[in-house]
Amino acid sequence: MAVTTNKEFEQKYLGHLNDYTTAIAWSNQGNILAATSAAGEVVLWNDGEIKNLATASDASVDCAVFSHDGEFLAVGGQNGQVKIWQIQSWEQIELITTLENAPKWVDKMVWNPTKNQLAYNLGQYLQIWDTESQSVIVTLNFENSSVLSIAWRNDGKYLAVGGNQGVKIWDCEDWDAEPYFLNMPTVSLAIAWSPDGKFFASGNMDFTLSVYESSYIPSEDPQPWIMRGFPGKLRQIAWSNLRNSSNVPLLATSSVEGMVVWEKSKDESLGWEATVLTNHVDIIQDISFAPNSLLLASVASDGWLCLWKSAKRVSQVLTGSTGGFSCLAWHPQGKLLAAGGDQGEILIWSKIQRTQGFSKK
Repeated sequence: MAVTTNKEFEQKYLGHLNDYTTAIAWSNQGNILAATSAAGEVVLWNDGEIKNLATASDASVDCAVFSHDGEFLAVGGQNGQVKIWQIQSWEQIELITTLENAPKWVDKMVWNPTKNQLAYNLGQYLQIWDTESQSVIVTLNFENSSVLSIAWRNDGKYLAVGGNQGVKIWDCEDWDAEPYFLNMPTVSLAIAWSPDGKFFASGNMDFTLSVYESSYIPSEDPQPWIMRGFPGKLRQIAWSNLRNSSNVPLLATSSVEGMVVWEKSKDESLGWEATVLTNHVDIIQDISFAPNSLLLASVASDGWLCLWKSAKRVSQVLTGSTGGFSCLAWHPQGKLLAAGGDQGEILIWSKIQRTQGFSKK
């Protein structure tokens, strides 16, 4: 493990759920953190204060997401229920709907980045629930397999869905139109649009990474970049908000216990150049860039949360999980960092504020 020489974050909070922490998410508005567990718990944290929205049951809750305006929180899990709360203030939180989908298991969900529409998986299907009409407005059929990943483009105009044989992309202004299909000879496990919407990446089961230029979607022949040589399937991918000297965001990927950061070269013939990051000694469970920064965070089953300065070298290693870490999430302003543990831990670190001293001569 790398030695920390200059601390950037210090522990602010440690709490415990009754089982494995399955998901954590910050509200885009304010300082509310949501966390869920394999025991079925749903809790909110706000500056040290805790609210229990759901207590332990016999069914795991596996995903938690806030709407772009922070007004709605949705969770889904093993029993097929999708629960949605409206958060008008910390004092006024109301469960507004429970969608019953048993025996299907809901473990993937994401809100539209521009309007309050929630996409979630139901086996090989995907449903879109709308807050304004309080109803499911469309059911989409992926057909080739169960839905394994979902990603809206940041302008909310396109919805990508990954699974066996590739990715289908729907035009959100015409749900009835046939989706565009990015055909792949593998399974698409993790997908993400770049924040500027210019690139689309898919991490795949066959140890490859596919990167597309959005301007070639749709196209008869989108001509993706294919990166190979990973030690295992691509489990996590993350884009930076900041761009490099080529005016392109960085792309981080994880496979087994290693990471690779990809930077697009100004020289088109070189494509994407790779920087290999190694420090973890067990499977990496989550990765994420800090907002408006090239500071990259990773958590793994080894119980380490690594901070990578400029996405190149370890600047600090955070611990506190008695087992391994399961998930992480950055506060939208980057001032707080939260992680969940496989023993039910919820840890929050705050960025250390540096002050300069002045002396009189």
